[in-house]
Amino acid sequence: MKKLLLTLTAFFTLSFAFAQKDSVVTKKDRTKRDVLLQTSMGDITVRLSDLTPLHRDNFLKLVKTGYYDGVLFHRVIKDFMIQAGDPTSKDAKPGLPLGSGGPSYRVPAEFNEALFHKKGVIAAARDNNPEKASSGSQFYIVQGKTFTDAELSNFENQGKVIPAAHKEVYKTLGGTPHLDGGYTVFGEVVKGIEVLDKIAAVATSRGADRDRPLEDVKIITAKLVKRKKK
Repeated sequence: MKKLLLTLTAFFTLSFAFAQKDSVVTKKDRTKRDVLLQTSMGDITVRLSDLTPLHRDNFLKLVKTGYYDGVLFHRVIKDFMIQAGDPTSKDAKPGLPLGSGGPSYRVPAEFNEALFHKKGVIAAARDNNPEKASSGSQFYIVQGKTFTDAELSNFENQGKVIPAAHKEVYKTLGGTPHLDGGYTVFGEVVKGIEVLDKIAAVATSRGADRDRPLEDVKIITAKLVKRKKK
């Protein structure tokens, strides 16, 4: 699938060009709203980060236009992550490989050391591009696993820099440290972490549609809800 890498100016131009009344991202959306993913296995509430404004606004825009309503978690790997956001997954036939769908643009990478791949974060999927720009719509939520000091040292021996504070999180809460610096983290789950674990535990295919749940796990609807304190 051909994708277009946008500059910052072009990204906002595109957003404005096809914005409808109900898809305009407002200050209230950014500061007073969280995203509720109502899935077929329960609800997950996500809070987006102000440290990644391009990803935040893109995700809010897609939610407000109903883009994610009906999409599947098409790639699920226990102790790793659950992935969704492919519009072609809506009503996809069983056994069909998924994961190539999305808008015709990428979102420029927004890496920030404060945002790392601990359990429960939401991050943007991407194809193999040198700028590490993100898919316009596909995302994943990290389940991950806990790591020992020795395992984290192995990553560092391979050139990965892991701050001490992050190590403690990876040893206790868990996550996927090898993805840091490669994919943009742009928020985290504030409610429904148990639903993440339930989805991550479902049986998945080993066929051509590898890692797709054998029984569809669907985002019934994604919508903005009033933000509550953590």
